[in-house]
Amino acid sequence: MSDPVNEQGKQWPRHDPLRTGLRGRCPRCAKGNIFKGFLSIRKDCDSCGLSYDYADPADGPAFFVICFACVPAVIFALVFQVKVDPPLWVHLVTTLPLVLATCILPLRPLKGWLICSQYFFKAREGRVSQPWRPYGADGPLIQPSADPL
Repeated sequence: MSDPVNEQGKQWPRHDPLRTGLRGRCPRCAKGNIFKGFLSIRKDCDSCGLSYDYADPADGPAFFVICFACVPAVIFALVFQVKVDPPLWVHLVTTLPLVLATCILPLRPLKGWLICSQYFFKAREGRVSQPWRPYGADGPLIQPSADPL
């Protein structure tokens, strides 16, 4: 994972992972795009060259969408069916677009936010013996404990 200081010694400013991620911008320079398609991640930043090899949001965006968008949309559809009992075409016109919009639209901003958060907090596979400090923290280094359990 790249450090906030690049190979030429340039100091990169700290960017809020929420702002840069929701816009799909590079977490280091906030200019380049993270995505090359709707959800496909670029190999590296087209502006500063940051490699996105570290980026692995896995199922995080889908989990958040299911919990906070899909479940309420499906509950709406069920309540709508029980209270109003509309014909099928009414569900196709109202409920289907609602469910599709709440399932698909938030995926990209959430994925961008998780990728930028991984960069900001230096998320990577577990390492027991290295001190750690997130990019946004100005406090002391967090030292690992001697006893891993």
